[in-house]
Amino acid sequence: MNKIVLLSLIFAFNFINAQPKKKQILLLGSFHFENPGLDVAKVNTFNVMSDKSQKELENIANKIKKFGPDKIFIEWNYEKQDKIDKFYAKNTDSLLQKDADEIVQIAVRSAKKLGHKRLYGIDYNGADFPYDSLVKGMKEAGQLDLIKKNEETMKHYETDFNTKITKYSLTELLLDINTKASNGGNLQWYLETAIKGGKKDNFVGAFLVSEWYRRNLYMYALIQKLTESKDDKIMVLLGAGHTAMIREFVKHNPEFEIVELATVLK
Repeated sequence: MNKIVLLSLIFAFNFINAQPKKKQILLLGSFHFENPGLDVAKVNTFNVMSDKSQKELENIANKIKKFGPDKIFIEWNYEKQDKIDKFYAKNTDSLLQKDADEIVQIAVRSAKKLGHKRLYGIDYNGADFPYDSLVKGMKEAGQLDLIKKNEETMKHYETDFNTKITKYSLTELLLDINTKASNGGNLQWYLETAIKGGKKDNFVGAFLVSEWYRRNLYMYALIQKLTESKDDKIMVLLGAGHTAMIREFVKHNPEFEIVELATVLK
């Protein structure tokens, strides 16, 4: 073999092996199982406590266990980690039977199966979300078409989700809201509708979008800070609107590779 060719092959082999192994990140976007009505769009509650859903949740948790994340991050104020630890230490069976929240039904259930000592809160609650001011700004600016588009978007989301919960299983719902189309739809409202709200010198819409970005950027920063070099795989369980945003950040980080929920649950 030609010496130059041989040296080239050795160089290529060493280069490939010198590349750090990417950390796998499972972004699990969820709807709020207990649906406290705090989101702008108002949707019906899906019964995750039924026997059928509980069996599905057991299957989902077993699949997550097989994936094997070293850490699980959740939508809980990072400043209240001590409360998460106390909450996580409670009797698991009691929590699973009484608390329908997705943090319990997915994160706690999965973490216990994995033998994790804790869950990691990464939510940041210092950002603003002035939706009422956005609507007011649209009205004051006479943005009738934008107001109509906003109302139609919210109504479509509510109708679409409420229809799906009458037809889909829990697993099908979770897979559906983690699709490329769903992720794109979550971002679209912020960047095509909300951002335009307000008169020329009133940036209420852009401010709302920037605050939403800030909240998610802070969560993404915490994910990176809390992920240690020894962690090969992590899982992030958040509302689907958050995971759609964080997905965009992760795309530009060569240290991570996204693992799709559909791949884990297959």
